[in-house]
Amino acid sequence: MSFVMLKNLLLSPLRKFIHKDFHEIFEKMTLIDKLFFLIVHFIDKYNFWHRLPVFFGLLYLGARRTLHQQYNLINVGRTPTGVRSNPADYPYRTADGKFNDPFNEGAGSQFSFFGRNMMPVDQDNKLKKPDPMVVATKLLARRKFIDTGKQFNMIAASWIQFMVHDWIDHLEDTQQVELRAPKEVANECPLKSFRFNKSKKTPTDFYEIKTGHLNSRTPWWDGSVIYGSNEDVLKKVRTFKDGKLKLAENGLIQQDENGKIISGDVRNTWAGLLTLQALFVQEHNAVCDTLKEEYPELEDEELYRHARLVTSAVIAKVHTIDWTVQLLKTDTLLAGMRANWYGLLGKKFKDTFGHVGSILSGVVGMKKPENHGVPYSLTEEFVCVYRMHQLLPDTLQLRNIDATPGPNKSLPLTNEIPMEEVVGSKGKENLSRIGFTKQMVSMGHQASGALELWNYPMWMRDLIAQDVDGTDRPHHIDLAALEIYRDRERSVARYNDFRRGMLQIPISKWEDLTDDEEAIRTLREVYDDDVEELDLLVGLMAEKKIKGFAISETAFNIFLVMAIRRLEADRFFTSNYNEETYTKKGLEWVNTTECLKDVLDRHYPEMTEKWMNSNSAFSVWDSSPEPHNPIPLYFRVPQ
Repeated sequence: MSFVMLKNLLLSPLRKFIHKDFHEIFEKMTLIDKLFFLIVHFIDKYNFWHRLPVFFGLLYLGARRTLHQQYNLINVGRTPTGVRSNPADYPYRTADGKFNDPFNEGAGSQFSFFGRNMMPVDQDNKLKKPDPMVVATKLLARRKFIDTGKQFNMIAASWIQFMVHDWIDHLEDTQQVELRAPKEVANECPLKSFRFNKSKKTPTDFYEIKTGHLNSRTPWWDGSVIYGSNEDVLKKVRTFKDGKLKLAENGLIQQDENGKIISGDVRNTWAGLLTLQALFVQEHNAVCDTLKEEYPELEDEELYRHARLVTSAVIAKVHTIDWTVQLLKTDTLLAGMRANWYGLLGKKFKDTFGHVGSILSGVVGMKKPENHGVPYSLTEEFVCVYRMHQLLPDTLQLRNIDATPGPNKSLPLTNEIPMEEVVGSKGKENLSRIGFTKQMVSMGHQASGALELWNYPMWMRDLIAQDVDGTDRPHHIDLAALEIYRDRERSVARYNDFRRGMLQIPISKWEDLTDDEEAIRTLREVYDDDVEELDLLVGLMAEKKIKGFAISETAFNIFLVMAIRRLEADRFFTSNYNEETYTKKGLEWVNTTECLKDVLDRHYPEMTEKWMNSNSAFSVWDSSPEPHNPIPLYFRVPQ
């Protein structure tokens, strides 16, 4: 018997066990990857990883992430060879994100390519199949507001926009496209037609993926939402005195003589985003004050550079071990996200003994960055799973902060403002009248929307979009329909192919996706009963959620690989995460900040004490604190 025959005989039972869509990739895997895949695939077939004891759940996630790091990181564009910069020449974050990676100076810089988590799927011949306005009207448009209960508040909704404005924005073409509402839905569409700019395709000079899209923001976790993604914007936001950034006397983002916002990113903003930008400008300036007091010899430029590193790290840490933990509210993800930052042995061990390896002490502080052989970027698929406009409500509920707090520090409503009045140009004007404290407290007490079908805000279907400089565009847009079109235009796989690309078992019938009978009927109608045609965004909203997850498991698997990548590929979170780069006081500042509440307490010490009852600033503030669980985290079993 030949070796090939013996191999086929041994693998035959495995082929029957493995879903047919994965036979080809399984054949190409290394022996260890095959083992990881078999473990992951077995658990996926019976859908029980989230019911495993925490430690075993972490092992599953570790195996799955290892597979994604091997098979779901794809470079777009050429990688320079023989080019190396000296990290010692750039011990700071540059204005445009260059020189973070010594072997690829352009990686993660402004106007670098979006990468891919799977190969593009050309959809030019079905950009309007089914019609995006039909999809938006029949499956996305809000009927009645569905909220997230006490789990996620409007600060959390604002936070993810704060992050998106730090990471990603596609460069647009000057050529426009028009979408017209078909007769069957025209009466239900706020806009009968709308025009928008195409995404700009750029040649990659590479044979495998011939065109790509450029990111006009810096995808590093570098705070560009307050600092900008280039030198011109950075000059506008700096005072050039003591390292500080410009801030209005009322604690809000400063405006220029023409009423334009002075901040790192001013496009498509709203009152919630502006509030967080103001908070972290205050944070940056407070770091400057502390460093100047500790190190009086530091000049303006040095103070700015150190304070930017510290503030960016605080933002990254808050997102990693506070916001994400509320988004994925399970013990397994609490353990996993803290392990990303501190390692399996936790904060006390790391504080005592220092960094002893990425598994035991987390990726923050590793001896060298790790990009898994693929230059750092954020990906087209990452953009898609961060489409979360359903989080936004129809009105902003303002609270009476002069009233005596009630049970659980609850506050009475004073009035509700339509969201249209707090977005764009109107948003900055109304925020000036509301004030920082009332805006933040009100958002803290208001639940966000749920990421579900039929919960996309109707007011976003007739929206004034803005240019990069914050100028209103003349054409209104239907954002729900536009998001469906964008995924197709950018060659992102539809839902089932997306799952296959992420090594997840595809659905074979609508009942695999949802138990909602009305949703199944509508999906059959809109997609002509073809599950392969299901759009990614619709699938993500329809998918049955894991208990505690505010997002779908399909979206989560992109998070799983990309969340740690933002840390491990960045030398300012790895090889340059040290006292020499940050200063001793700067590292101490980051290490003693554990959550957004700590940031708020620094600048508004009365706020959380008076009005916040919850454990996290990202859950609804009048919710009850979580009771102490005496069972060690890794030994807990999900209920």
